[in-house]
Amino acid sequence: MQPLRQRFLQYNAQTSDAPLLLEFERAEGIYLYDAAGKKYTDLISGIGVGNAGHSHPKIVEAVQQQAAKFMHLMVYGEFVQGPQVRFAEKLAAQLPETLRTVYFTNSGAEATEGAMKLAKRFTGRREIIACRNSYHGSTQGALSVMGNEEYKSAFRPLLPGVRFIGFNQEADLSAVTGETACVIVETIQGEAGVRIPQRTYMQALRRRCDETGALLILDEIQAGFGRSGTLFAFEQFGVIPDVLLLAKALGGGMPLGAFIASADIMRSLRQNPVLGHITTFGGHPVSCAAGLAALNVLLEENLVAGVAEKHRLFKSLLKHPKIKEFRGAGLLMAIEFESFDQNKAIIDRCIEKGVITDWFLHDSCSMRLAPPLIITEEQIREACAVILESL
Repeated sequence: MQPLRQRFLQYNAQTSDAPLLLEFERAEGIYLYDAAGKKYTDLISGIGVGNAGHSHPKIVEAVQQQAAKFMHLMVYGEFVQGPQVRFAEKLAAQLPETLRTVYFTNSGAEATEGAMKLAKRFTGRREIIACRNSYHGSTQGALSVMGNEEYKSAFRPLLPGVRFIGFNQEADLSAVTGETACVIVETIQGEAGVRIPQRTYMQALRRRCDETGALLILDEIQAGFGRSGTLFAFEQFGVIPDVLLLAKALGGGMPLGAFIASADIMRSLRQNPVLGHITTFGGHPVSCAAGLAALNVLLEENLVAGVAEKHRLFKSLLKHPKIKEFRGAGLLMAIEFESFDQNKAIIDRCIEKGVITDWFLHDSCSMRLAPPLIITEEQIREACAVILESL
């Protein structure tokens, strides 16, 4: 039989001509272990997924127990399923009163799709405003509000009626008018290389949406669940969105997304037409059980409390003449270099030395650092030493 790597290339669809081709057999905590037993430090958490670390025993136990009871029963929204109800209830308890109705989806991209439909249905409007260098998923609707033409041009035509403004550019907010159904914004821009807005900008954005009747959709698919230093990133800016998008860490390692709004807004999907948004596997009971366990771990182990100090440690250690800029919000960080070629060479060297990092979709000159929130001070020092050696 051919080696697994060759079969992967033969039978699994590829997303690039140069996949990493690392073959892992198990994962635990912040570490991944390959087929030869080599240990790798995961500094990207599966791209923002593993906030509680890999194979946390409480999450694994929740998955095993739920799988033994039942898995898929019916399309989302028809049967009363305990894992969905309990997780939605726990999420609601962490959120403002206007964000208490949860629609579970399969992924972040589907959460984006559902939220855009919801905004159009609730407002009766068609225009959507997004930000340049934004990323909200790769399905055609989500791609329509991606602010990078390089990734879009091959797939046109996309959704009509989408306009783009500058992120953190208050002057551009005049583009939001009475014709605008929604403004969709990442609370912290992730794939742009960790771009953090001014508090005054976020508050001006909230006011402009209120003035025009447009819904404010905040995408925290990557920045949520403690990664930015608070449970939800919008808490740092003194604003509350009309619709909140979650995914990645939401499922504790299982596939899960959600868009969350008030009951008043969300009921728009019930009528004209009925079943305004449906999904077969959204809110899968095993994923919801895992997500609830992951949220409980986050809260019970108080993981968010240590994020700011761990951020400061990374920042203090990663000083080098080749580093042009260090940007970060909690444990979502970017190290900017002179070029993509330089960045890629350093990333490759880190992987050789057993530390997994990556680059950003819209900022290929910057290295991504987003480790599990459970990472310790000693582990941070060890990982940063490898990065500096690679530099």
